[in-house]
Amino acid sequence: MFINKSSFKPLLTLAAVAIATCSIGGLHTIAQAQGTPGLVIFGDRDVDILNYYLDFGGAAKQRDRYRLRIPKKKLANGATQFIISYPDYFDGKFNTDKIEVRPNGDKKKSLPLKSVVWDEKNYLIQIELAEPLKEAKKVEIVLSNTKNPEVGTYYFYAQVVPAVNTPVPERIGAWVISIDP
Repeated sequence: MFINKSSFKPLLTLAAVAIATCSIGGLHTIAQAQGTPGLVIFGDRDVDILNYYLDFGGAAKQRDRYRLRIPKKKLANGATQFIISYPDYFDGKFNTDKIEVRPNGDKKKSLPLKSVVWDEKNYLIQIELAEPLKEAKKVEIVLSNTKNPEVGTYYFYAQVVPAVNTPVPERIGAWVISIDP
C-alpha cells in the first residue's frame, strides 16, 4: 500500500491556516488584556466589577494612564464627588494635576474640578466637581501620569456622593486592576 504524497498537501495547508488563525487570535487577546477586569475568581462577591483600561499596558514600575469607567446606571442620582480607595499595599504614585473626569468618555471634554485630594495615609483619592453632575451620564475618570506599583492585583473601590437626595457616599463598585511584570 502506497500513500500518494500529494494527498498530504491539502492537510498541511489546512494545518498552517489553523495555526496562523490561532496565533492572530491569541495576539488580539494579549493586546486587549488590560481593557477589561477579566475573570475574578477570588474577591468580594458583593461588589459590582467596573471596567477600566490601562493605556500603556500596566507594566510594573512604569508610567501609565488609568481610565476608570463608571456606567450611566451607577450614576442615576448624578454626582458631586468621586472617592477612590485602594489597598494599603499599592505602592504606586498618582499625579493629582493630571486627573480628569470625562462625561460619556469624550476625550475632548473634561468636567471642571473644584479639588483633587490624594490622601496617602488613608489610601484614597477624592475628586470634587466644580458643578454637580445632575443627570445620569457614563463617566470616565482619567488618572494620567500614574506610576504603576509592583506586580499584582489591586481592588480600587469607587464611591460617589450623589447630587440628588442625601449627600452620603455610596459604594458603586470596584475596578480590579492587574499589573503585569
